Amino acid sequence: MDTSIVTPSGSEQEMARRAAWGSFAGAVVDWYDFLLYGITAALVFNHAFFPQISPAMGTLVAFATFGVGFLFRPLGGIVFGHFGDRLGRKKMLMLTVWMMGLATAAIGLLPGYATLGWGAPVLLVILRAIQGFAVGGEWGGAALLAVENAPAGKKAFYSSGVQVGYGVGLLLATGLVSLISHFSTEADFLSWGWRLPFLFSLVLVAIAWRIRAGMAESPAFLAQQESTEKKETLPVIEALRRHPGAFLLIIALRLCELLTMYIVTTFALNYSTSTLGLSRELFLNIGLLVGAVSCLTIPCFALLADRFGRRRVYITGALLGAISAFPFFLAMESHATLAIVFFSLMLANVAHDMVVCVQQPMFTELFGTRYRYSGAGVGYQVASVVGGGFTPFIAAALVSFSGGSWHSVAIYLTAGCLISAFSALWVNPLHSADSAPR
Repeated sequence: MDTSIVTPSGSEQEMARRAAWGSFAGAVVDWYDFLLYGITAALVFNHAFFPQISPAMGTLVAFATFGVGFLFRPLGGIVFGHFGDRLGRKKMLMLTVWMMGLATAAIGLLPGYATLGWGAPVLLVILRAIQGFAVGGEWGGAALLAVENAPAGKKAFYSSGVQVGYGVGLLLATGLVSLISHFSTEADFLSWGWRLPFLFSLVLVAIAWRIRAGMAESPAFLAQQESTEKKETLPVIEALRRHPGAFLLIIALRLCELLTMYIVTTFALNYSTSTLGLSRELFLNIGLLVGAVSCLTIPCFALLADRFGRRRVYITGALLGAISAFPFFLAMESHATLAIVFFSLMLANVAHDMVVCVQQPMFTELFGTRYRYSGAGVGYQVASVVGGGFTPFIAAALVSFSGGSWHSVAIYLTAGCLISAFSALWVNPLHSADSAPR
């Protein structure tokens, strides 16, 4: 371990705190918007936008539109990463938060199939694509601004707000849907109630914009801007040329995170109600609990990672996810509420949170400063397509092909967690791409 850590000055600490809060605030907006779509797709969109096909196919199509957002995330990573490496992290983050919020509010105003016919689902897909494009540029910039401003030895903790924003976004999205669902009739919820959380996004955007306006640009970015080295190659091409294996590694490392969260919060919400006959409120309340608990577990696990090593914490979380997959589905099948809650937390708050708390420094340090926004951002978003965007769709298809059985989904989840655990062995625990102490 490097013992020559210099205590940051007061101004440096203030910059680090502002960057951490700014990254957190924008992450709340983007993940609230992005996750709200998944929750609503599981409950409403097959009725509102795809009523002309069977319920089973309507669910598959609704989940497919959920995945469309993930398809556009790599494009957002490329575009925002390019300009983020050229013009600065902060400028791009100010743009992504507005783009995301406006697209989400527009979904809340979008007429359904009964009014626009097939034009309604087409517009829904377009707005979902804009959401994906915006969030594709968000993670790389937010993670970089927090990591590059963080004090040495505390990078996982200071950048954990990017992932805590996910939990707060999940908490807000699930909470509003639950609240409106509770106080409205089934007909009112399907007609207009589901729209209100989408419109609320504009309030969150205004708050995040104000917080981000006070952030300073990354010192690492400013330093490399002053370099006389030529920058003719596109940042994403340079990242691919210098570190091609890093992209594949990020994909493998994110499988545990993506499968645990989206199977618990999106797929299980639909499967438990439509196939197993459980109440809708059960998994909505689990989503609330997961979001609330993550606000504590992610920073706590990040502190442990800074103290004992990122790779140890990551592998432990991935293995716990693997051994919790089958018990989670067995609990659902037996309608054992306490066991369902326990294994939901094991997957979404222990396994998931242990792996995501270290991703910001782990992924960004696989690339050089000059092309880090592009490299880490694009790698992260490509992984979202491969391992996350179509997880609910794949899981629903597996259930459909197996006659309603959940066993193939449990195998899918277990395999993803094991791949992530073994992939972590390939991450150098001592040095980044720039040979900086970790």
